[in-house]
Amino acid sequence: MILLKNATVVNHDGIKKYDVLIDGDIISKLGENLDALGAETIDCEGKLLFPGFIDMHCHLREPGQTHKEDIASGTAAAVSGGYTAVCCMPNTTPPIDNAALVKYVRERSAACGNAEAYPIGAITVGQGGKTLCEFGAMKAAGAVAVSDDGLPVGDGAVMLNALRYAKTFDMLVISHSEDKSLSAGGVVNEGENATAAGLRGIPSAAESAAVARDVLLAEQTGARIHIAHVSTANSIDIIRAAKKRGVKVTCETCPHYFSATDDEILSYNTNAKINPPLRSQSDVDAVIEGLADGTIDVIATDHAPHGADEKNKEFDYAPFGTVGLETAFSLAYTELVRNEKIELTELCKLMSYNPAKILGLDGGVIRAGVRADITLVNPDDELTVDASLFRSKGKNSLFDGWRLMGRIEKVFVGGEEKII
Repeated sequence: MILLKNATVVNHDGIKKYDVLIDGDIISKLGENLDALGAETIDCEGKLLFPGFIDMHCHLREPGQTHKEDIASGTAAAVSGGYTAVCCMPNTTPPIDNAALVKYVRERSAACGNAEAYPIGAITVGQGGKTLCEFGAMKAAGAVAVSDDGLPVGDGAVMLNALRYAKTFDMLVISHSEDKSLSAGGVVNEGENATAAGLRGIPSAAESAAVARDVLLAEQTGARIHIAHVSTANSIDIIRAAKKRGVKVTCETCPHYFSATDDEILSYNTNAKINPPLRSQSDVDAVIEGLADGTIDVIATDHAPHGADEKNKEFDYAPFGTVGLETAFSLAYTELVRNEKIELTELCKLMSYNPAKILGLDGGVIRAGVRADITLVNPDDELTVDASLFRSKGKNSLFDGWRLMGRIEKVFVGGEEKII
């Protein structure tokens, strides 16, 4: 047994100072002045206790791209960032497009013993955009959603059928909303900074037009759709209006879309090459507004590890992506909570409660009788991001060298304390 004394417990619906008793893999009691004979006691005075964070969108690269990341290193990085569960995208080699590969990810996750890894299966075979995968078989094997992620389904008829098919299994469809005909050849956000840097731009409509299509298809079918990594004001407006109409749409953004603008590209730092690209200040402001008013449901990482040799190229030729598992909480806490954009309870919704609810996973709350997935944070501890110390194989962090607040101190997965 483990007794967490004097903790400030942060749930989605309130904050209260409690003692928390972990017995095996369960939170057995919450209350004041708890005592438990023989329990390991940890004084949490001045610390915040969150339900373990859940990342709806990351890339663990296994199978096939383990020089970038693997399930062991990725789930270790997740724990270091306060995550007790992560959902990994299917753009591996080969893609996770069948029940056998879904089962493989779940078994490897269990063997690694870090954060739980839940696979997201592909929508189409080989992410080819044509033939639908067997959603039911993948769900039975442990897939929590389907997505073609960075190779989004361009054919509207295929996406319509995918939504209809997913609805029969009550399965979430996650859309990387991007019109490839509009974004083709682009590497940064279209605008003044792209012109100044001499880099080809991606218009914001490449995202928002695709968001509009997928939201309308979800509305027609009554299926559940989740829009990945929203980054533009127009996308947020479309989703906000759809929610008011009763469309079953949820969405996520990532820390880089509320913490940084496309000013970062002016130094040609390839860690600022991200898809969707970093946007203008007006888009950043819209993302923050969407987080504050509840239009955006989730903060995900889109953790995208790459090797140093892959990122150390001319901007046009470097791959898209930045790592994020080990910096997401501190960025969100620093940029949103300490800057008084949202409350701690809202942060809990965005990183714990809402992801669990949307995906149908255990967790997301701290209360008696639930699994003991818990993250302990020191909110007053300042840290300087040092990517060289990451447990992830990927060191390609946009935020290397940034000074942030809020350090992860302890993480319990199923009641077991993990190395951070």
